[in-house]
Amino acid sequence: MSTKPDNPHNPNPQGRTGPSQLDAPWRLKYIEALGSVSDEQEARKAKQQAAPNTGCFIRDYWLTPEDDHQNHVIERSDLGMIFLNRYPYANGHLLVALGTSRSRLLDYTEEERAELWKLVDRATDLMERTLEPHGINTGINQGRAAGAGVPQHLHVHLVPRWEGDVNFSTTIGDIRVIPGSLDAMAKRYRGSASEE
Repeated sequence: MSTKPDNPHNPNPQGRTGPSQLDAPWRLKYIEALGSVSDEQEARKAKQQAAPNTGCFIRDYWLTPEDDHQNHVIERSDLGMIFLNRYPYANGHLLVALGTSRSRLLDYTEEERAELWKLVDRATDLMERTLEPHGINTGINQGRAAGAGVPQHLHVHLVPRWEGDVNFSTTIGDIRVIPGSLDAMAKRYRGSASEE
């Protein structure tokens, strides 16, 4: 009897909660840059060391509006923002969050919750106009037990869906294929936002 895992390339065969992900579009640039340190990389490293580190990347994004482009923030309001998920379930996966960190929806004031839903409406409109998906999954994972990856800062997921978008790679290879880069997707969303 063989004790080999079904997928020998899977580094964590036990305890997995979802598929791995294959993010390929921007890897070549990264690989080619390995071993060479440019002035731009040095400047980025210095900036990262000076950036706030609250322990929550969503809060850090909120505190550094000057970094919106590199953080793939699409839009901001007075209380919150719309941005791309760095680890998307599907190409164009957006997150909506208020700037203030709260772990529960009802920890926000009624005014803050109204602003959150206005931002969700805006993100939905942007997604529909930019990507023309067949459907959208919209949801909140409140608390770690509900699947929240950042339980200390409530946020809303908007995942664009197309008929037939779950393919053999996810089923057979336990890998999710994301065909476009975050930079290209952010550019598309910003283009739609500026067309109004």
